[in-house]
Amino acid sequence: MGRRAAHRFAALRAEIADQAQRWTLWTPVAFGLGCAGYMTLKVEPSTGLTVGLVLAAFALLAAARRLNSAGWVVLAALLAFVAAGFLSGRIRTLQVAAPIAPAEQRARFVEGWVVDVASPGASGMRLLIAPVTIQGLAPEATPVRIRVTLRDQPPVTPGSAIRLRAMIGPPPAPASPGAYDFARDAWFNRVGGVGFTLGDLQSTTLARPPWRLRLTMAINATRWRLAQRLYERMGPESGGLGAAMVTGHEAWIPADQAEAMRASGLAHIISISGLHMAIVGGFVFGGVRLLVALWPWLALRIPGKKVAALAGLVAVGGYLVISGAPPPAERAAVTAAAAFLAILVDRQAISLRTLAIAALVILAAQPEAACAPGFQMSFAATAALVALAEAWPRAVKEIDIPWWIRAPQATAVWLGAAIAASFVAGLATGPFAMHHFNRVASYGLIANLLVAPLSSFVIMPFLAIGAVLEPLGLGGPFLAVAGWGIEGMLGVGAATASRPGAVATIASAPGAALPIAFLGVMVLCLWKGPIRWLGAPLAAAVLLWPRPAAPDVWIAADGAAVAIRDGGQAILLRPDARRFAADLWARRRGLSVDEDPEAVRDARFACDRFACLPTGGDDIAVWAGRKPPRPAELAELCAPGRLVVLRSGYAGQGCEDSFLLSADDFARGGSAELWRRGEGWAVVWANDLRGDRPWTR
Repeated sequence: MGRRAAHRFAALRAEIADQAQRWTLWTPVAFGLGCAGYMTLKVEPSTGLTVGLVLAAFALLAAARRLNSAGWVVLAALLAFVAAGFLSGRIRTLQVAAPIAPAEQRARFVEGWVVDVASPGASGMRLLIAPVTIQGLAPEATPVRIRVTLRDQPPVTPGSAIRLRAMIGPPPAPASPGAYDFARDAWFNRVGGVGFTLGDLQSTTLARPPWRLRLTMAINATRWRLAQRLYERMGPESGGLGAAMVTGHEAWIPADQAEAMRASGLAHIISISGLHMAIVGGFVFGGVRLLVALWPWLALRIPGKKVAALAGLVAVGGYLVISGAPPPAERAAVTAAAAFLAILVDRQAISLRTLAIAALVILAAQPEAACAPGFQMSFAATAALVALAEAWPRAVKEIDIPWWIRAPQATAVWLGAAIAASFVAGLATGPFAMHHFNRVASYGLIANLLVAPLSSFVIMPFLAIGAVLEPLGLGGPFLAVAGWGIEGMLGVGAATASRPGAVATIASAPGAALPIAFLGVMVLCLWKGPIRWLGAPLAAAVLLWPRPAAPDVWIAADGAAVAIRDGGQAILLRPDARRFAADLWARRRGLSVDEDPEAVRDARFACDRFACLPTGGDDIAVWAGRKPPRPAELAELCAPGRLVVLRSGYAGQGCEDSFLLSADDFARGGSAELWRRGEGWAVVWANDLRGDRPWTR
């Protein structure tokens, strides 16, 4: 071995040895991989098999300890954490098990309690209901929670006892094969049915609910009333965003504002998550510490930093309650609480070790978070920012510098840190945004840099003070200042969203690319030394991985909507049906949808209320009626060699020479993607990829 090679080998061994005190930082990564591995299985593992896997992992750890080799012990310990994450997923699945509404679509009368007003969906306002009775369902088959969309009705205050008539079915399957499974989220939130109302809501009288439900509804009613007051006080221009940032209620956000925030990369400010918890907790911490320092008598008698940390902990807990405790806010609160608790026990507040502990707590309580885009993005961004702080050069503090010199220096340092933080956080979250949302805000870095001072020093602090004082009628001046900040933020969002190429659509990479990118990000953040840069090409896997050819046809899970691909464009044959699912599919495959989809469709198809027939060279026909077509209509649909999609059932006669998919196929397989293969078709079904899990049945 040459001298240079020996030197490099020695440097490599030294760098690996330097990680001895950092291997524990990888425990939440291993635990999360175990959780994600469980969640993505196609077959539900038995409890015995899961426990056996854990016992085998710990037996391997015991054997590694006997070898007295640090490397093997670390590897075996991480495998044990993988097995523990797998087990926690199984335990959590059994813990939250609850009935799911039957698949048949029919109207049912429902009596129950309004638990909360959920964020509006594509079709309007939604209520989260704790049903007491559902027509046609036995008590043991009644879901614990259902979510219904209101049709042109004012929202109801949480805590109301209501009676309604609604179409109730199971939570929706993925919009397309391999897409995000919202039914899995519903399972872990114990939402066993979704639907929409038919007719008006009616008040009713029900037996007294359990105390936990009463407490939840009382908190949500307080949140709802506070959101209304904030909206009324701040006005329609800024009140919707103000109410959402304090209480989590997005009922009053105009559609154009929401779209501008998404296109500019500022949508994360609406959703209560780590940014909000950090600002509120940090503002209270800094304010209390400053007040203690300004009172010398008190500063000499109490530990000001610990008192401030305790106040920050209380503020984070209070904000969590007022926000409705959505999963992203819960995870952010745990992370913030870990930082404040570290101060209380004389440890470094912001460190990778604190983040690792917080992540383990979150994943142990909510293993499903490992597959949630919010957790993946927040954990990656926080890890990247803490790693940046760890590597950031520490300037020597000079003594007795004139303020006119110190001020420009401090401004330059702050600006440099803000740019670096936004850039690093954007890089860390980029793979997940590309994979899950298929949208990249081209000017997101610029927009976030411009808005960061407003959100950190104006919007969130003044919203917090105004929300606390508003019940006393004293919040007006503070909310007015917050409103000015929100209007400035909206101005930045609108300006960047209106720029050409503001949003780039990127097709999702194959599923294997995301965990590889995640590991790459973690190597960059957690490894210390030059080897960390080997994580860069892995982190770019989602961007660089070759995309397979997009499917030629997409069909919704019930056959009600069909889209075909024409180059880089998706042509919707029924633009008014399942539009949300169609848009999700198009973005996931990197396709665009014309602003006038009906005009594009009508150039190639003749469509009426139920049927779409090709007028040119296309070989696809669609029947969207729930009732089967009459023989003459079926004959017109079923030309030889044509793909025929029937939303209805099929009697088995009349389409022998066509490739036909009907209601029975969709009931079994869910949504579908099809590729042309010579004169035939290759079909991939969503349910085949989902497998047989509790939330897919």
